[in-house]
Amino acid sequence: MSRRNLALLGATLVSLIYGVTFTIAKDVMPLYIDAYGFILLRAGGSMILFWLVWLFMPKEKITLNDFPRIIAAAFFGVAFNMLTFFKGLSLTSPISAAVIMVSTPMIVLALSAIIMKERMKNRMVLGIVLGLIGTAFLILYGKSIGSATNAGLGNFLVLVNAISYGFYLIIVKKLMDKYNAFTFVKWIYLFGFIMVLPFGWSQFDAVDWAIVPTVIGWKIAFVVVFSTFLTYLLNLLSMKELKPTTVAVFIYLQPLFATIFAISLGKDELSWVKIVSAVLIFAGVYLVSSPQSPANEGRLDVKTETATEN
Repeated sequence: MSRRNLALLGATLVSLIYGVTFTIAKDVMPLYIDAYGFILLRAGGSMILFWLVWLFMPKEKITLNDFPRIIAAAFFGVAFNMLTFFKGLSLTSPISAAVIMVSTPMIVLALSAIIMKERMKNRMVLGIVLGLIGTAFLILYGKSIGSATNAGLGNFLVLVNAISYGFYLIIVKKLMDKYNAFTFVKWIYLFGFIMVLPFGWSQFDAVDWAIVPTVIGWKIAFVVVFSTFLTYLLNLLSMKELKPTTVAVFIYLQPLFATIFAISLGKDELSWVKIVSAVLIFAGVYLVSSPQSPANEGRLDVKTETATEN
């Protein structure tokens, strides 16, 4: 198998892992451990794994003036990002959360226009508007089954998570250009762990591990090892062989995998609200990420690449 095909396989596997994570994490929260306690486990476990891998990687020295950017990346990419996502997921359904996460590329583009002063074409603006309408429709009217206790608030928190991750992608871009990823990612997770510690410690300490079934323990391990650590490694492998814009397209597979997995296990169900919201969001994503337009707007690919590279 060629290196490109291996990269494509890796990118597909990342989307598959993320897709099943929505349902697997729901099985753990909030019955056995609350969202913030779970985040402490995820951030702490991943931090240990990244530091262990760094021992076998080429060593680079980080300049002191880059640490404020690393701390900001830790806040938006680990602490605030994970806290809002897992809290939102604990309140809503796997399918709704997966659909909202597809709006991430549009959010990144909008933030790039605001922060980095990048120009947006009319169709890109239309795409963002359609995506926001679809997301708002899902937040206001999306219903869920099972343990979804407050779908509206949960969907909103997942959207906040996507916005936070958009900030992270923009912040981390300069670090990616300057250092090997393993040089700074260990610091991002260290600072992120410190940030989530005050929020998650009481919930983590309250867990009665004696009554946690073995299967739930394996699901917790899956989220730490596969959904966090392994997906980052696979993304690095994919981005060595593929354009960032190509890797970004694979995020659109997540709702497909999440839907198939959740419905097959009876954890969620389709509804017209979710279908209409998904259509609006995917239409918006298409308008934003399509490399060509009737007006020959061929520079979009460069801007999207800048916004989504990580």
